[in-house]
Amino acid sequence: MRRFARSLVAGLTLALCLGTLVVTAALAAAQPAAGATTAVAAASKSAPNNTVWLCNPNQPANDPCLLSRDDTAVNASGGTASVPASTLSTAPKFDCFYVYPTVSLQKGLNANLKIQAGEIGAAELQASRFSSVCRVWAPMYRQRTFTSLLSGGLGGDKGANTTAYNSLLSGWKDYLAHDNDGRPIIFIGHSQGSAILIRLLQSVIDPSPKLRKLMVSALIFGGNVQVPTGKLVGGSFKHIPLCTSASEVSCVIAYSSFSTTPPADTLFGRPGTGVSLQSNQTESSGQQVACVNPVDFSTKPATPTPYFLSVSSKVTGVTIPTPWVSYPDLYTIQCEHQGDLTWLQVTANKVAGDPRPVVVPTLGPTWGLHLDDVNLTLGNLLLDAAYEESTYSNH
Repeated sequence: MRRFARSLVAGLTLALCLGTLVVTAALAAAQPAAGATTAVAAASKSAPNNTVWLCNPNQPANDPCLLSRDDTAVNASGGTASVPASTLSTAPKFDCFYVYPTVSLQKGLNANLKIQAGEIGAAELQASRFSSVCRVWAPMYRQRTFTSLLSGGLGGDKGANTTAYNSLLSGWKDYLAHDNDGRPIIFIGHSQGSAILIRLLQSVIDPSPKLRKLMVSALIFGGNVQVPTGKLVGGSFKHIPLCTSASEVSCVIAYSSFSTTPPADTLFGRPGTGVSLQSNQTESSGQQVACVNPVDFSTKPATPTPYFLSVSSKVTGVTIPTPWVSYPDLYTIQCEHQGDLTWLQVTANKVAGDPRPVVVPTLGPTWGLHLDDVNLTLGNLLLDAAYEESTYSNH
């Protein structure tokens, strides 16, 4: 428990500091969606249950999910190429519903609904690039704070867990009743956000054929989606399977990333323990944690397309003039299974003279590359979403 507490302190402090840095630099570069007007913002539907929206496409002026997506690609020799973002559609046919990870250092067991630097930073880092393929909605929710996780552990403070879930459920109900308008949905979650999203899918989406039909896919990172060993469905969800290709819909892409084999006390990759406890998944016998490689959906090594915010990913001797930086061919990833462990193995292909930084397990081996789960494959996830939307539209 002491080791967990020390790593949690470091992780949340780092995450909040990163969020603050991201907000300072990235908000200055933020651009509202093409065609967004004051009239659109004024027409935003009011929330009868007082939902506070972190990301709301009807209120573009202060939406962190509409951060500019302009990118600079840096290769192994330090050469750069500018990649301007494509123009956003003013009438996208798809929505994304994003649940952010643990960022709150507020006092008490559950956070309030005040939007702070941590939430803004998480949305910019993980969700904003999805605005190229969908309208991103992200309700504030009363997540368990650092204080709660430190005192009760991932599976403790049942009341705080319930408060967090009920808060998200309220935002979901409001969105579905007043803002969805029948658009298909991609669900996105990370860490605590994944754990609560798993519960939402279990309780609301999985049992409903109508809502399953509305679901394009679910992208769930660092949350321990579980399936029976060797199977694609069962475990966390009775009807929602793991994705086996980018042309499949109503399925799940999930993984937790590590640069080395996860240790015995890992928080991710082992069923029935660690982050599984946040979604009340205690079953371990005959179960494994899901790993879906979003590059090619195979078990073979593949080359991902990572994206990072340039303010937090410095390249030695290279000036990055855009909010985003990408590193082509820097990593190889592959799903690995060993005993009761399953994880996404991330291997750096850095050569002598390569100025690009490599992600490391900053919080120690127990956490692996948790802080970078989403960004290591962000380019591939966007392509997957686009393919899934195309498949969905042609059904």
